[in-house]
Amino acid sequence: MPRKSILILSGILVFVLAACSGQSPAEKMYDHLEEAVTQEKGFAEQQQPLVELEKKEKDLYNEIITLGMEEFDQVKTLSEEALGLIDQREELLASEKESIESAKSEFDKVESLVEELEDDKVQTTATEMMGVMDERYQAYQELNESYQSALEQDRKLYEMLQDESLQEEELKEQIDVINANYDKVISANESFNQKTEDYNQLKQDFYNQADLNVEYERQVENESDNQGDADSDSKEDDHEQDSKKAE
Repeated sequence: MPRKSILILSGILVFVLAACSGQSPAEKMYDHLEEAVTQEKGFAEQQQPLVELEKKEKDLYNEIITLGMEEFDQVKTLSEEALGLIDQREELLASEKESIESAKSEFDKVESLVEELEDDKVQTTATEMMGVMDERYQAYQELNESYQSALEQDRKLYEMLQDESLQEEELKEQIDVINANYDKVISANESFNQKTEDYNQLKQDFYNQADLNVEYERQVENESDNQGDADSDSKEDDHEQDSKKAE
């Protein structure tokens, strides 16, 4: 009865404005766009801890399944430990969501500036960029809700494992429910990552078209990216700032 895992979430790129001649609408937008990346750092910082907690929980699950209910005392102890890990994952998820919402609030400040852009091509790209960011935010909301639902089913599983009379068929049914939930997490995860990639490209296009002298600067590399390739155990975050779940 295999358990499914999670992927890694990607985040926004960082750009640094090399020179500033004044506060044009595009330069004002730059300030808000890059501040949004700063606000999203908390989101990026939650990814590796989430990966590690997910891996620990998966290891506990595998150990429980290996033991079987014949070793109920050990199973109960391990399931209680797994419930503690779920509590920690929920806390990280809440911090992650708070960071994303703070970043979106900052990003929304550019809306009134788009109309002030004089070049039609630049304005069109900026409008498209805003639309994609809205879609990215919606994709995150769906991902967050799917992940929360998956955690609730994980919790139910470990509570069931503390019942010595648990039947194998009941356990199998719960694992199926969990895997179905993580299928939704995977789908939402992939959508979020694609929207992030699309946004990063549009933001770079906007800066180029607006003749902003920016230099691309990679934010902290996700150590979990490599781990995700190795065992597919987490979500993905790799936002771009200019100058900025299942197996």
